[in-house]
Amino acid sequence: MKIELYIAQLLYRYQCVTVPGFGAFLTEIQSAQLLENSHSFFPPKKVISFNTHIKNNDGLLANHIAQAEKTSYDYAVSAIEYEVLNWKKTLQENRSFSIKNIGVLSLTAENNILFTPNEQTNYLAQSFGLTSFVSPAVKREVELPKPEIVFEKSTAVTAVIEEEKPIFNFIPETRERSPYLKYAAVFVIGLAIAGSIGYPMYQNQIASETVLVETAVQKQVQHKIQEATFFIQTPIPAVTLSLKSEKEVEAKMPYHIMAGAFRSEANAQKRYNQLIAKGFKARVLGINKNGLYPVLYGSYATFAEAEKEKDSITETDNPEAWILIQTL
Repeated sequence: MKIELYIAQLLYRYQCVTVPGFGAFLTEIQSAQLLENSHSFFPPKKVISFNTHIKNNDGLLANHIAQAEKTSYDYAVSAIEYEVLNWKKTLQENRSFSIKNIGVLSLTAENNILFTPNEQTNYLAQSFGLTSFVSPAVKREVELPKPEIVFEKSTAVTAVIEEEKPIFNFIPETRERSPYLKYAAVFVIGLAIAGSIGYPMYQNQIASETVLVETAVQKQVQHKIQEATFFIQTPIPAVTLSLKSEKEVEAKMPYHIMAGAFRSEANAQKRYNQLIAKGFKARVLGINKNGLYPVLYGSYATFAEAEKEKDSITETDNPEAWILIQTL
């Protein structure tokens, strides 16, 4: 079974994909880049690296293969182990080999694995459809300075400038003042006096009417309040609270740490009691299709929580504990 395809599928979704017994492929998001010398633009992408020190089986790759191939988890683990043996044999014989769409692994003189990622494949889903491109440089027009015109002084006198003289003599026109202006001025002064006397009287009238309106409004408000008190005693409908069942809560915790699987239900119950005594939130699942009773250390909502707890369990209680990703 070729597992390169399944590793590539997981690299789109996860930052770390571990190949048990061989190493882990890690991804890091790199922002968009611009190379000014070549005027090239590159979209954001995931940069892939390889770490030979991460070899423990976290269950991610095996569970993904088991679901894709519709086979058992144990068979997927065996297929991964067989493929890893072929990779190591090819490395020793050819000193290098290529993983399709991922990169090239090669051995150095000190027998250390050197990884060269494939730059043609971008595993960042947000950059799907984006490619690099080259933009030509923008040419800007430079505005040249305008030439200055220089006039030379002539030594010869070509004309005599005569003193300007007025052509027409301005004679002010005298007009007779109209007697109507006097009456208009008297009328304007009268309007001003009437306005200064009548405006305060208008203000007082508006204020008195406002007080009457406010008094009427207050009486209506008091009347409405008194009427409202007779309807407060009507019964209030009861509030129904819905609590999530235990199965709904467990369904949102698809990451489980396996403590073992037993043929005998009595042995599974014994292991369960041991874990409960140690303080774990252990569970015994029903018999599976292989005739085994799985026992869990606990279930978790996120892979990060499960991974952290698994590391603690492998150091203190069970080095062979592993993570099962499945909705129960």
